[in-house]
Amino acid sequence: MEGKTILIKNAKIVNEGKITEGDIYIEGDYIKEVATSISAKSSEVIIIDAEGNYVFPGVIDDQVHFREPGLTHKADIASESKAAIAGGITSYIEMPNTLPQTTTVEKLEEKFAIAAQSSFANYSFMFGGTNDNLDEILKVDPKTVAGLKLFLGSSTGNMLVDDPKVIEKIFSSTNMVISVHCEDEATIKKNLEAHIAKYGEDIPIEKHPIIRSEEACYISSSKAIELAKKTGARLHVFHLSTGKETKLFSNKLPLKDKKITSEVCIHHLWFSDEDYQKKGTHIKWNPAVKTPKDRDQLWKALLDNRIDVIASDHAPHTLEEKNNKYLNAPSGGPLVQHALVAMMEMHHKGKISVEKIVEKMCHNPAILFQVEKRGFIKAGYFADLVIVDANSPWSVNGQNILYKCGWSPFEGTTFKSRVTHTFLNGSLVYNNFKFMDVKAAKRLTFNR
Repeated sequence: MEGKTILIKNAKIVNEGKITEGDIYIEGDYIKEVATSISAKSSEVIIIDAEGNYVFPGVIDDQVHFREPGLTHKADIASESKAAIAGGITSYIEMPNTLPQTTTVEKLEEKFAIAAQSSFANYSFMFGGTNDNLDEILKVDPKTVAGLKLFLGSSTGNMLVDDPKVIEKIFSSTNMVISVHCEDEATIKKNLEAHIAKYGEDIPIEKHPIIRSEEACYISSSKAIELAKKTGARLHVFHLSTGKETKLFSNKLPLKDKKITSEVCIHHLWFSDEDYQKKGTHIKWNPAVKTPKDRDQLWKALLDNRIDVIASDHAPHTLEEKNNKYLNAPSGGPLVQHALVAMMEMHHKGKISVEKIVEKMCHNPAILFQVEKRGFIKAGYFADLVIVDANSPWSVNGQNILYKCGWSPFEGTTFKSRVTHTFLNGSLVYNNFKFMDVKAAKRLTFNR
């Protein structure tokens, strides 16, 4: 259903803190009208009955790793963006630690060219900072690129930015949102050496959050925030994993006025260190999944608005890679297909309202990155929409996992909710477990 006029009837529309029953009229790429009752203007209008289910704005995932170019045995832009669409994620911001890394404008534009050909969802990329590419950073057009990503903790290749003078220079030189991975490398190295001395090659996975410790996270996050305050930089701290870090953030200002913001990921809200025994290296992430107390404090900070965004940090590896012993098993796991339904499960458990899910997964990423005309259900905005049936249980298994890597940390989990329809730029692209033969993805633009 491409380039058609569509009328969504009988929807529970979730937008800007309210749930209203009504209809949504889509013309071309855009939402034309949102009202209590809308009649079809002609017989050409395609009517879709939402049947009293929720309609959300399309989710904007501000942190994914789709592995292209260079690591496409794990994933690629086509496979993972398709999984994202099935999970209600209509726009994503992908990270620069591919091979080659996205640390020159030339390599950035090569990734945009790949996405223009193969992405199923709307796309943008972060530009990667290194210890020696400030000249390239200054060439980036902030209206067409999501932002800048700095790894202040270990990363592939030369993407670890560990020179304090360089970090300060970058913070002082750009107005773009600077998103950071915060873990103190010296602390991790010291902890790892102590564990190798004790266990040799057989470090238990349960030691991961002790090696990549609360202290390592807090030292790095607090330094980054201190520097952002000093330089006036616009800082966004990715994937908080500790309760201690949440105390570094404020809820005193509306998001649009905040200079320092933060994100939490699905896995840090769902899992704890009690799950390592059963899940093993399949829940090995950096930063590490930590204690139930940390998880509780992350939830508290999310709900009181010290944490601004929920993301996936989708980072697939093959099962063969993940099934290695601790030292050789890479960190990261696939999540885009199951991120929204996992949060809906938390809604069923009374942890979070659907309005708050939409705020943290749709509205706030759009506000934070100044994404143009997305993230809300409003006339004049792109018609990126998701219909969610909150009472249609299904179980995650090998047959319905869409990730190229073929596995999920949620395998065996039954979710009560499912995404039934996904609309992208006014086109119905996913309908009840089936993908429509429609190419509708666009490059994201930014109001800067």
